Amino acid sequence: MSLLSCQKTSVERGGRAVVSDISLDIQAGQLIGLIGPNGAGKSTLLRALAGVCKTSSGEVELLGQAIETYSPAQRAQKLAWLAQSGPINWPLSVERLIALGRTPHQSAWQKSTSTDQNVIERVLTETDCQSLRHRDATSLSGGERARVLLARALVSEPSLLLADEPVAALDLAHQLQTMELLRRYAQGEQSCLVVMHDLSLAARYCDQLILMDEGKMVASGTCNEVLTVETLRTVYGVEAEIGTGDIPWVLPKHLL
Repeated sequence: MSLLSCQKTSVERGGRAVVSDISLDIQAGQLIGLIGPNGAGKSTLLRALAGVCKTSSGEVELLGQAIETYSPAQRAQKLAWLAQSGPINWPLSVERLIALGRTPHQSAWQKSTSTDQNVIERVLTETDCQSLRHRDATSLSGGERARVLLARALVSEPSLLLADEPVAALDLAHQLQTMELLRRYAQGEQSCLVVMHDLSLAARYCDQLILMDEGKMVASGTCNEVLTVETLRTVYGVEAEIGTGDIPWVLPKHLL
């Protein structure tokens, strides 16, 4: 089942194409890594797919329907967008902030149901946020904030999660924990498209990779197909060693 697709989608900023002619189709049950060097257009593409920024051409469809035809609440029930380094502007408790992710499933002024609370408790545990639940959300460290915002996205139980660098601020243990969580999430009728810079984690956990450079898609496919010595030379400008096996890895050795 196709969850989200786009055809020849482009985004312009200041008269310059930041994303150019991207076409993709995200099927259910996939964890897809969106990779590429800084400035490649990954975050802009993610925003366009989420309907957060306007495209200059092309069409984005969510579950076979143009994304702009959904109301904000309808879209939020089906798709969650996790921004890179998202801010927390209100001095709410962590538990209350995460609970806001259930809002799309509630009518106006509706109190949380037992179903809502069960989902919140499960996600608090999965994201290792139980010990933070009573903290003021504005007092969190960068890594703690990243986990809390991921939890807020996950409690909406969307069909598709678009996550922009969710492990960038995390320590080693929480990086693995988060990738394991996303791997479990992207099963059945759910999928996740995640922007990543750690190519070893991408190779280890992702089913498919999309490689962008200068606003364009330059490669897509399995990790073995996309992560090649030649591709890393061309796109990243590095000489790298690539290990395969049960736990694949990418080791950049030196600049070209």
